[in-house]
Amino acid sequence: MLHAFKAFALPGAFFGLLLVQLAGATSAAADGNKVPDPVREFQYKDALQQSQAAIGNQLGDHPLTDEKGHALSLADLRGKPLVLSLIYTSCAQVCPMTTRHLAKVVDKARDALGKDRFNVAILGFDAYHDSPQAMLYFARKQGIDNRGWRLLSASPDTIQALSKELGFKFFNSPNGFDHITQVTVIDAEGRVYRQVYGEVFDTPLLVEPLKDLVLGRPTPNQGLLSELIDKVHFFCTSYDPARDAYYFDYSLFIGMSIGASIILIGIVLLVREFRHGQRSART
Repeated sequence: MLHAFKAFALPGAFFGLLLVQLAGATSAAADGNKVPDPVREFQYKDALQQSQAAIGNQLGDHPLTDEKGHALSLADLRGKPLVLSLIYTSCAQVCPMTTRHLAKVVDKARDALGKDRFNVAILGFDAYHDSPQAMLYFARKQGIDNRGWRLLSASPDTIQALSKELGFKFFNSPNGFDHITQVTVIDAEGRVYRQVYGEVFDTPLLVEPLKDLVLGRPTPNQGLLSELIDKVHFFCTSYDPARDAYYFDYSLFIGMSIGASIILIGIVLLVREFRHGQRSART
């Protein structure tokens, strides 16, 4: 198994120092020789480059199946930001660990941004085995079956096409799959916005891009008051590393309110002075 030493998100094309984790077991040669370092480096760099190159991709309207066997499409999940993680249900260690950690961070994001402000889904990329029933069983084992997540399956053709658009690289190995451990943040229009890497990653690496998408961008048909509330929420929501949680910083809100009040009072005084000057000029 190839491991990363630290998990983090990469906002741009900076990839020279990143070590991503390839989950799953890799086969050893019959004579016990190790995989040559140049080959290993190529695998890391290739997986990362493909993942980073996907940022900005518009995802297609791919057919999917949920855990109840109902047909849907990827377009049905648009309208809100989407957190998407690709797993395979027979994975013994990495996928379960990644999913449980993702659930903890998603809970913190919902506490900070609102429960219904974004969607979360896991997609089984082992198309021949990750049936709706297998996805539901996996979700129950990880404790996410009652969290409002979408548990998705797809055909082999859909998996190949969608994984390419997502920059998700995987291949068969004797004990399962080798794959980049990646959570993808997708905007409300269905474009890849950010990639987050590793089994365990820092909370802000997922919450900050969601915060940008949920609170930092006006949504269609959003009223002026609602947009203003989101802006205040955006600027006043801060991360506390000691508690590993987000909170609403009332001091920022109070400071903004005082500043706005001073500006308003200044405008009122200027208007009064202007009107007083006009009256004096007439007399």
